Formats: sequence, C-alpha cells, structure tokens
Amino acid sequence: MSQAPQATPFVCPSLPENAFATDVLAGLGHTPKSLPSIWLYDRHGSELFEAITGLDEYYQTRTETALLGECAAAIADVIGPDAVVVEFGSGSSRKTPLLLDALVTPRAYVPVDIADEFLDDAVATLARRCPGIPMLPVRADFTRPFRLPPQLQITQGPRLGFFPGSTIGNFAPGQAAAFLAHVGKMLGPRRRMVVGVDACKDPAVLIPAYDDARGVTAQFNLNVLARINRELDGDLPLDAFRHEARFNAGASRIEMHLVAQRPFRASVLGRDFAFTTGESIHTENSYKYGQTEFRALASSAGWDVERVWLDARSRFAVYLLRPAAGA
Repeated sequence: MSQAPQATPFVCPSLPENAFATDVLAGLGHTPKSLPSIWLYDRHGSELFEAITGLDEYYQTRTETALLGECAAAIADVIGPDAVVVEFGSGSSRKTPLLLDALVTPRAYVPVDIADEFLDDAVATLARRCPGIPMLPVRADFTRPFRLPPQLQITQGPRLGFFPGSTIGNFAPGQAAAFLAHVGKMLGPRRRMVVGVDACKDPAVLIPAYDDARGVTAQFNLNVLARINRELDGDLPLDAFRHEARFNAGASRIEMHLVAQRPFRASVLGRDFAFTTGESIHTENSYKYGQTEFRALASSAGWDVERVWLDARSRFAVYLLRPAAGA
C-alpha cells in the first residue's frame, strides 16, 4: 500500500449533516437538559482540551503517556507486523507515535475524529513525524456507526484499535459495551484493542482534574454554548452560566454541568427555551472503572483482557484486549 500524496479525510456518509442541531434542540428541550459531549469538540474546543491535558490537575494524560511508553513494545510483540492502527476520537494524536514507533512495518494509521480542521492539522503533524506510514483520516462521530476508508479493503494485516485518554468513560456502561462490540466487528477477526481507563479514586483528586484552578476546563465547557450561538443562531447568554464538576459516587462518575445563575429565556434556531436559577445542562460524564468492573464490561462486548498495565498508584490503566473465545 503506497503513501497517498494527500491525506484527505474520508467523510463518513453515516454522519448526519444536521446532527448538531438535532442533538442540541432535543437536549435543551429535555428535562433535565443535556448535550452529548461529542459536541464539545469543535476546533476551539479541541484546542482547549489539549490545553487541559497539560494542566497539573489533569493527571490522566501524563500517567497514560508514561504507561504507553512502557508497554508499547509488548503490544507490538502481540499484534505482530503489518498492522493497521485505527484510533477513535484521535484528537491531536499526540500519544500515537508511541505505538507507531514500536510496531513493525505498520501499514496505515486511521484517525477518526469529528473536528475536521483539528483532524487535518493533527494528521499533517503526524505525517511529518512518521513519513513512511500512510495516513487515512476519517471525519466521523465515532459514537455512531461509521465505515472505515475503502483503501483498507486491500490490507490483510492485523488491526489494532486505539482508544486512549479514558474516553471510554464518556459512555454510559451499556453504551460503552455496545461501542466495544461494534468496534470488534469493524476491526475484524485479527484484532486487538488498546484502551486507556481511569480508575475511581478520591474526589479530592478527581474534581480538580475537571475543574482546574486556571479555569481552562470551564472555558472548554462554556465553549459549546458559544458554538451553539455561532452555528445555530442562538442567543444563550454565556455570562449566565457557570461550569461545575460533580462526583456521582453511586454511578462512579464525574459529571460536567453548565449551571444557570439566574432565570432567563433564550432561543436556538427559532425555538425558545426557559432556564431557572440552578438548572443545569449536563454536558459530559466520565465513568471510572476498577479492574473487575472493566473486565466484566469488556467481556460483555466480546473481548477478553490479555494484558493490563497500571501506574504505581493504580490511578490509571492501559488494557490490551483480544477477541473472547468464540467471539
């Protein structure tokens, strides 16, 4: 498979053109109000999230990066040569070279992301970093069914799914199982999956990771309102909301909310929405899993845990999954 002269994103036909508008109108019209977290990631939102990953409070990125540095060679030994790497929600692809450098003759890298301009920039940077590996970006919402690029039909090697960043926690457990099962079918019989998973821990550690002292996470969360105003003719008053991170112990998850500070009415695409003081828009969940819970989740989706790597304080885990027997 030869290097393509231009890494033009394959735009998955299954991505509805009006998905953002549909989700916003439905979410703001529901009680309680909510928005899918995928819409936090326009270009500016993606840039803000990259800033979050460098904050002192956000331990996840540096912990996972160190773990991947330790385990990439072992993953490469298991997957073997000529692998295709498919990364779901690729973002900046900053951790990806740790895998690509360890693999023997990787045949292609397929980053999947919804933020098309950010995807273009990340692929251009990675192509300079790894010039011998074909880049086949896909613009798609990986939380919905989508197809891989048609160029992969001629590749015969194993496929390695890559899902770092504890993004699996953004799904409710049932949705996470459905996603992992769908990914398994997409990757095919010669598959493995690398998943980064954040563990449950003291809220004194968790809450600051989602509500940092510099307010970058607040900007990230509030940016979705600016996006609604810009793209959907909205008039939501940004100064009427504040960012709030909550730990839901019963569900073992962090929740992000945008909380109204006063009563008001606002419109989006001509539809009116009323807000009361203290009412929130629930914008993101981040579920936390112990090893027992994640093994059960993976098993329910047709995967077995082949290897697991933990940091010294057991705050974060990198799992290597293989198809379950008979799957």
